[in-house]
Amino acid sequence: MEKKNNTINRRSFLKMLGVGGAAAVAACAGKKSTDAAQDDYKNQVEPPVGQMTYRTDPKTGERVSLLGYGMMRLPEIEGGGEYDQEMINRQIDYAIEHGVNYFDTSPVYCKGESERCTGIALKRHPRDSYYVATKLSNFDPRFQSAEGAKKMYHDSMSEMQVDYIDYYLLHAIGGSMEEFNRRYVDNGIMDFLMAEREAGRIRHLGFSFHGRQEVFDEVLTLHDKYHWDFVQIELNWLDWNYANEINQGNVDASYLYAELQKLGIPAVIMEPLLGGRLAKLPQYVANELKRRDPEKTIASWAFRYAGTPEGVLTVLSGMTFMEHLKDNLLTYCPLKPLTEEEQQFLDTKTAHQMMEEETIPCNACQYCMPCPYGIDIPTIFTHYNKLKIEGFLPDPTAAESDPQSQADPQYREKRRRYLVSLDRVVPRERQPDHCIQCGRCIHEKHCPQQINIPSEMNRLSTLIEQLKRHPE
Repeated sequence: MEKKNNTINRRSFLKMLGVGGAAAVAACAGKKSTDAAQDDYKNQVEPPVGQMTYRTDPKTGERVSLLGYGMMRLPEIEGGGEYDQEMINRQIDYAIEHGVNYFDTSPVYCKGESERCTGIALKRHPRDSYYVATKLSNFDPRFQSAEGAKKMYHDSMSEMQVDYIDYYLLHAIGGSMEEFNRRYVDNGIMDFLMAEREAGRIRHLGFSFHGRQEVFDEVLTLHDKYHWDFVQIELNWLDWNYANEINQGNVDASYLYAELQKLGIPAVIMEPLLGGRLAKLPQYVANELKRRDPEKTIASWAFRYAGTPEGVLTVLSGMTFMEHLKDNLLTYCPLKPLTEEEQQFLDTKTAHQMMEEETIPCNACQYCMPCPYGIDIPTIFTHYNKLKIEGFLPDPTAAESDPQSQADPQYREKRRRYLVSLDRVVPRERQPDHCIQCGRCIHEKHCPQQINIPSEMNRLSTLIEQLKRHPE
């Protein structure tokens, strides 16, 4: 469609934004846009109604939207630190209008507010018009007793204002079988949950997985006993073959998916964008994707990849802003599956290029937060990765071995950009040098990517100190 009557089409909008869509909008998260192109995009580029791609749940035959709404990153009121319930309502209304019917939450998401906010928004719609998924997130020992775990389960129903849960998950298994048994078996909770499923108060029972292959394999051998109705796994075009290389101990998505297929267990997909990293690619990678399809955003490639396998029931996306929601709806209303050539291109050439970037494998899931000493762990890692991907990460070790390079304008600009931008996004008192290496973020919390957070904080603190020693 050509430009008419002062409107712009999708191609024109993306051309103005450069890389495009969700990646560009995410860069200015939390701020009102004054850019006319973005305003035109919001007003003119609308996903079609009635075109959502659905997958059939093998247990019930119900149709589940291929796009699932992840309620982990809810919009907040600017400057207030509170969640914007009015905006949450609007976005859920818009999602349902366009065919989304799967909503995923947890008692620990959004500082414990996600289930309540989700329940308020969904209560305004007929109960049979949506499926709600939540989790037994009993990482805290207080909720690992039978009484504590049951309380979390019943509190979830109360917070969401429902009398049954469509999809209930054991949250983030994979650390060890000892942990699995302590959280779910030895306390009798698996027997309780199966009884709840038999009574209809849980309609599907499954688990989400982050961790070691031997744990995944052993829990799947319990399928004959527990009859897993679905399993939630991390799947994207980087994790498909490189999850273990990204972080040793993780399991490639190709293996997880294949094992579920053998048992006929549908997969629910999390982290299709790998914490946003697959929407913010190095420019040379983004340029190649834009050359192949100028009208599509970079993020849409990742969502097409995650939604293409037939064994995928739904793909979760944490859509903080309406722009994210609209872009994903444009991808899944309807889905255009990847061709074999496109999948091969992402699996090999593009994934290999990304592996050369050596970023910190943080998905900004916030599981490590809050830090008792106020360190803003996810933002620090995101900032580092952004400059690494953009090629603006300075190398102070090279500068120290060759003092003349400190005078190089390129090094000075990278140094200035890193330090100034870090101060802008992270207050000084929340930066890496304030980490006391207490280890609570890895001992009492659960990092799905198994990042040694204290070690990384020490490394970044050293980097920052080296950069500060080099005068302008």
